[in-house]
Amino acid sequence: MPKRVLMLAWEYPPRVIGGLSRVVWALSRELVKSGLEVHVVTADHPGTREYDLDEGVHVHRVKSQTDPTPDFLHWVARLNIGMLQYAIQLHRKVKFDVVHAHDWMVTDAAWVMKSGFGLPLVSTIHATEQGRMGGIHTDMQRYVNQLEWRLTFESWRVIVNSHHMEHELQHLFQLPPDKIRMIPNGTDPSHFDVQFDPQPLRNQYAAAEQKIVLYVGRLVNEKGVQVLLEAAPQVLQNYPGTQFLIVGTGYFMDELKGRAHHLGVDHNVKFLGYVGDDELIQLYKIADIVAIPSLYEPFGIVALEAMAAQVPAVVSDVGGLRDFVVHMETGVTTYAGNSQSLAWGLLEVLRNPDLAEKLRKNALDSVHNIYNWKVISQKTHAVYKEVVEEAASAADSDSESASKSKSSKLLTRS
Repeated sequence: MPKRVLMLAWEYPPRVIGGLSRVVWALSRELVKSGLEVHVVTADHPGTREYDLDEGVHVHRVKSQTDPTPDFLHWVARLNIGMLQYAIQLHRKVKFDVVHAHDWMVTDAAWVMKSGFGLPLVSTIHATEQGRMGGIHTDMQRYVNQLEWRLTFESWRVIVNSHHMEHELQHLFQLPPDKIRMIPNGTDPSHFDVQFDPQPLRNQYAAAEQKIVLYVGRLVNEKGVQVLLEAAPQVLQNYPGTQFLIVGTGYFMDELKGRAHHLGVDHNVKFLGYVGDDELIQLYKIADIVAIPSLYEPFGIVALEAMAAQVPAVVSDVGGLRDFVVHMETGVTTYAGNSQSLAWGLLEVLRNPDLAEKLRKNALDSVHNIYNWKVISQKTHAVYKEVVEEAASAADSDSESASKSKSSKLLTRS
């Protein structure tokens, strides 16, 4: 039975780039509650300490990344060296039973911990480069794709968060189905159960009669924010004054701002940039709808957050969103990349208060009963137990074979 887990992740709160950070944070905490000792080795972040005990989770931040690097790949390489320094020192002290790697950015460190110390390796692939970029087009993308393949190849088990990702890895890397375990992401409804007066915050963004549509996520092409902007004029024709709040950062921000100006909706679109968790929860609470217009979405944890916050979600019909957003039951599904379909979905919720209430209730029930971190951590813990037992059995088998071979040689000589 595993007792200690080494988790490798390039982001962990307060460093939040995407959904991976929140998954590692929530999963590691819940695993600690189940009795595991969890050490997370992750990247540095301004204002953080090198070591923190975060509700039982041992968090180690790599503080050796002081030299400037020419590009992201060099930064990742340096991060892996720093991670290895920490991981090796920790393993000498506490002896880990399993390594859990999250995405390609930690492949090298995970590989060395497996090959150098014989630790069984579990990986979670949150997304693929081919999926994010709509194909492999550049040398950098080919390099990332190769690292993703190597991580899945070296892993004893590969965890994915949706049936979409399960099929994607089988097709992309020819991964055997029995090597994959599908465990969805989750959220904690109690995290959104906060008491505050929403009116002052709502008054900052909208008048009493105006609606608020919220987007949360990275500002990159595959998240489809441009589709939301293109849907805005049709929504505004029916509900003048609707405010579109865009939370997140990314390379696409300037282009999106230009697109909003070109469409004549810039007065109704507010780019809020990065916001902290407390403010984000409050933004969920004042929103009438959460829009998730993704073109590619391995899972879509923002949709779960909306469901937990009891805000109707209007999503695109891609990837993992299809696993848990049931059309007209737990959310409204629209055609990906189609601004008219997205506008229809937004208006359908705004026009029908009874539908909005139905979506809120069904979605919250779904989060409580299926997509909660206690259930998810139990399934993850079962994967750890599975690989540790199989690794021990394989080691015993190798030892027995070596012993028989030695005995055979001795008999031959005699």
